[in-house]
Amino acid sequence: MTMRQLFGIDVPLVQAPMAGVQAGALAIAVSNAGALGSLPCALLSTDGIERELAAIRAQTSRPFNVNFFCHTQPAVDADREAAWRAALAPYYRELGIDPASIKPGPGRAPFDAAAADVLGRVRPAVVSFQFGLPPDDLLARVRALGARIVGCATTVAEARWLDAKGVDAIVAQGFEAGGHRGNFLTDDVTTQVATLALVPQVVRAVRVPVIAAGGIADANGVKAMLALGASAVQIGTAFLLCPEATTSRIHRDALASDAASHTAITNVFTGRPARGIVNRIMREVGPISAKAPPFPLATAALAPLRAEAERRGSGDFSPLWSGQNASGCRAIPAAQLVRELTAT
Repeated sequence: MTMRQLFGIDVPLVQAPMAGVQAGALAIAVSNAGALGSLPCALLSTDGIERELAAIRAQTSRPFNVNFFCHTQPAVDADREAAWRAALAPYYRELGIDPASIKPGPGRAPFDAAAADVLGRVRPAVVSFQFGLPPDDLLARVRALGARIVGCATTVAEARWLDAKGVDAIVAQGFEAGGHRGNFLTDDVTTQVATLALVPQVVRAVRVPVIAAGGIADANGVKAMLALGASAVQIGTAFLLCPEATTSRIHRDALASDAASHTAITNVFTGRPARGIVNRIMREVGPISAKAPPFPLATAALAPLRAEAERRGSGDFSPLWSGQNASGCRAIPAAQLVRELTAT
């Protein structure tokens, strides 16, 4: 099945949902350009999801994707939280922050019945999930809406699991990709391989269309993935400098600098492995720290450091998400980027 048939799009390109650096404006621009725009909902309240989706509906008649996380919310472990804050204590002192004033918080919410209620009112064309899939009853509710369901796999085993669950397409996320790893069957990041190796293996292993993700930054990269059997590509990092993205000035400057050539997988920002540009906190506390509470609980203790450092013009404590190939990042309209990426 072609992407036109599956998603109702004109070109085989999906804009990666990127929580924290975009809202509906980027999804609108990409969808109006004939690709599949995406709205990340992990950081939005139910009301926020409804507002963003209403804005998207008002500005495009084209299909778009709504993305949710499917993690299990962990219980707060007081001892681990204390150890994490102790590791960050020197930075609190340096920036004049009282750690006693910091309240623990969930940071990101998994897909739930309230979110499913919103989807029932909006009925998007595509719904995608990260970190596996929601419980069967919630997945059945989404399927009953007629939405195409997309899952994300970082290994062949995860792709087969998603295929058995009846998804309509699978994102094969290579190790190069920026942001959070989509893994869910194992926490062992050494099981993850590069896009070039992953995509053809997944294509052979599953029955549904495969969307290649990770390290794709130009039209030649798109063509290469399609030649390997992918039905479409998913691109995130290249959109981060587009005016429609909400990427901060500090993050934009990092992406446009030589620093973008050095990325690493880290868990210090959220408690879950994710790829970003190496900065001070990653070098000094991580990039992987055993003290970081599980996703998404690590975020709360780091948030005031990030806020204060950014107020001073520094990205030392900011998650500067980026894939290994930031060469496609340019400050051009998203529609123009879509056209250039899919030029034949």
